[in-house]
Amino acid sequence: MKKIFILCSAVSLLFMSCASQQCGNIPDVSDSQAEYTGPVYQSGKKKAQQSTFREIWAYLIDGREKNLSYDMPITDIGYFGATVSTYGELSAVPDVSKLDMFPGRVHLVVTCDSRSLTHFALLEGSETRKQLITDLIKASEAYDGLQIDFELVPARDGNAFFTFLQELSTAMKKKNKLFTIALPARTRVLNEDVYDYARITPLVDRLFVMAYDEHWSNSAPGSIASLDWCERVAKHALEQVGTEKLIMGLPFYGRTWGSENTFRAFQFAGINRIMREQNITFVARENEIPTFTYDIPLTVNVYFEDVHSLAVRLNMYRDMGIYRTGFWCLGQEDPRIWEMISVAP
Repeated sequence: MKKIFILCSAVSLLFMSCASQQCGNIPDVSDSQAEYTGPVYQSGKKKAQQSTFREIWAYLIDGREKNLSYDMPITDIGYFGATVSTYGELSAVPDVSKLDMFPGRVHLVVTCDSRSLTHFALLEGSETRKQLITDLIKASEAYDGLQIDFELVPARDGNAFFTFLQELSTAMKKKNKLFTIALPARTRVLNEDVYDYARITPLVDRLFVMAYDEHWSNSAPGSIASLDWCERVAKHALEQVGTEKLIMGLPFYGRTWGSENTFRAFQFAGINRIMREQNITFVARENEIPTFTYDIPLTVNVYFEDVHSLAVRLNMYRDMGIYRTGFWCLGQEDPRIWEMISVAP
């Protein structure tokens, strides 16, 4: 195993690989509400003030209900965990009774995390799709609403995705349930976009814009959601969606980028190049297999969110006339943010 020296200030954070993906690998969260006592923060140039919104949404992961406090100013919970299985079937639906004490609305969030599986599940006229729609409608009966969070819809399946949403929209209206969707951030209209805001908006009661992952794990280092980028996303969303259905999402998480990526496969010639560059003078054998170790310096860039950056972004959205906001996800936040946001009476 390689020993790595990290040349940066240690930051105690739990980061999510999301993906952009909102529903990527989800880290374990321990003592998320503990008071942070670390480095002194540089003062921000903008003054952050408390913001008031008509609705405040937050995602909660099934099994981590301890991250929800009932005195948090939250109107809507997106209960996370239901997904589409390998066979195109609805699975892992959370037990909504675990949130019986929550005074607001609870929405069943359903994901599908594979392009090929999404294509399979959306295939028009298929028995798999028919059964999935039936099961989604049935599962949502115990909830206040249903949210679709399909982030890997193949480009050629745009029309199938739209008719899928149409069928669910019609059924949810008959059930008098809210039908919502989470969509990736856009700063402009894209040609043949499967996530066309203007086309989808009439089908849903709320459209949650995931205004995060401007920079992601494989990009250059940078903010998860810089203010300038978020402003462009919000302006586009307001133009395409309007104010009554729009929810602007914010990230609670951060990311790290290392100057060296040591986790790779190498050809024999590549291993020999490393030995020359690192001046390796001895190669051991472990059960007949050659092995060696070496040390390298590693610089890590860290971008994350705290109460100030979140509050400034919320102030910006409020000043733009946005009435609804939401967060991914509970348990990852700077707990002081709840003192900076409130629900309109």
